Amino acid sequence: MNIRLLTDDRLLAHTSALRSVYAESFCAPPWNEDPRRAAAFAERLPLNARRPGFTAALAFAGRDITGFAIAWTTSAPFPTDRRYPLASAGLGADRTAQWLCGAREVDELAVLPGVRGSGVAAGLLKAVTEDAPGGRSWLLTSVRSTRAMAFYRRQGWIQATHPCPRGAGVAVLLGPRHPARALAAQPL
Repeated sequence: MNIRLLTDDRLLAHTSALRSVYAESFCAPPWNEDPRRAAAFAERLPLNARRPGFTAALAFAGRDITGFAIAWTTSAPFPTDRRYPLASAGLGADRTAQWLCGAREVDELAVLPGVRGSGVAAGLLKAVTEDAPGGRSWLLTSVRSTRAMAFYRRQGWIQATHPCPRGAGVAVLLGPRHPARALAAQPL
């Protein structure tokens, strides 16, 4: 496994390959995303590469990209676009500001189906979070993938929000060194 860390827009030279990995990872079950989401992901890359604290890790097998992780520093005030309101609703405004703003946010983690279970995803996740400010890293994910949730738990991440059965089904996870881990509400 060869993982390369990029902290600037050199990532953009790999946009086509990243879009392909994204599509293979998320357009299949359990995510079942519309293929247009892969195109939207690729279109966001130039803007994301300019975010404060931007970092990306790419996994290579020879010259082929087999996975990637993208992260950045969450801005303050806390964003209100995309799925951010779900994170804020689950934590409340004060905890959101204290726990997530200024922390390393993992936006995407994707690996090709053929390399799952080989340690690539764990290596990518570690690469983009190991220098998180004060150990503060977090991500927002869907709970509909029990495999993804189990993966994050094995990596030491803890679920900080617990969606209701009829809720949106997303949860905030705090990284293994996040200082608020002990304060996160645990399910009943």
